[in-house]
Amino acid sequence: MALTLFARRPEPVEAPAPEPWPEIGETWKPEGVNIAQRYYNQAHAVVLVYTTDDGPSGTYYSVACLGCHYATAKDGKRTYNTRYGLADAATVANEHATACRALPRDIPARPDDDTVRERVHAWVRGARRRDGDTQLWVSDLDLIRLTLQRSNDWIVDVLKQLVVDEPEILRVERSQYSDYVSYYARRLPEN
Repeated sequence: MALTLFARRPEPVEAPAPEPWPEIGETWKPEGVNIAQRYYNQAHAVVLVYTTDDGPSGTYYSVACLGCHYATAKDGKRTYNTRYGLADAATVANEHATACRALPRDIPARPDDDTVRERVHAWVRGARRRDGDTQLWVSDLDLIRLTLQRSNDWIVDVLKQLVVDEPEILRVERSQYSDYVSYYARRLPEN
């Protein structure tokens, strides 16, 4: 009788190994993204902690789930320095992985250059406002970098070309003190 009260727990299921790319036999490493940590959710979908750049104030991290469409790069609870450091991003990823039950999706396919170029152009056009020019940061694209799969240099080259091709949509401003370049989506025209 006493033995029936203590039911055996099932053996823990071992998480599957990260899926390698068939062409190169390595774990998935999208261009423009450095993956710092991987977590498995309850259904073995991967939750990634990644960075796209070493910023001037340090390295910032984003979190994305490859099962559901969860992605975050900023802590809404803070008022100053809302971007995640590695420890904070790891905590958020672990909490999401613990609660998420989404099944694994396929690894996002690398889109062709024209598709990514059009997404960046659409992002610039969508940033335009009626009240003034809007400063654009390449880091604003961090949440969709797993689908863009391009380096910061590639994205900056697209922005430079857009400045030349459509100066009424995007302008560039160079710092007088350094080589720093800022991009601004131009104000929408008045009707």
